Amino acid sequence: MRSWVYIDGVAYEKGVDPLPDRVQIMPEIEPYKSMVTGEIITSRAKHREHLKRHNMVEIGNDSSLTKPYTGMPDAAPQQRKEMLIAQVNAMTEKQFKEAGRRDLERIRWNTNGIPDPLKDI
Repeated sequence: MRSWVYIDGVAYEKGVDPLPDRVQIMPEIEPYKSMVTGEIITSRAKHREHLKRHNMVEIGNDSSLTKPYTGMPDAAPQQRKEMLIAQVNAMTEKQFKEAGRRDLERIRWNTNGIPDPLKDI
């Protein structure tokens, strides 16, 4: 029985055809500390499993997957301050409280593992 390996769309019979010269083996990744859990990730397999377990996607430097921030136009600090004051003044009390809760949750998420002095708020 014959078996084949396909590399870049070209079929090579196992044990018969030489493999192309450009075949490379990727080295293992350097260990790193997860920004989500703080655990040390030591291999590609652990890296893939960690991404999957925490519903994360690795985007590297593919800028097509990131959206540029468009929330605040370029403005001088005083103009920025005035724009923020106008936005806050235009909010209803309900919108203001919801924005505060959202910001507080964002702070809690970004300080994962640090004791929360605001937990009773």
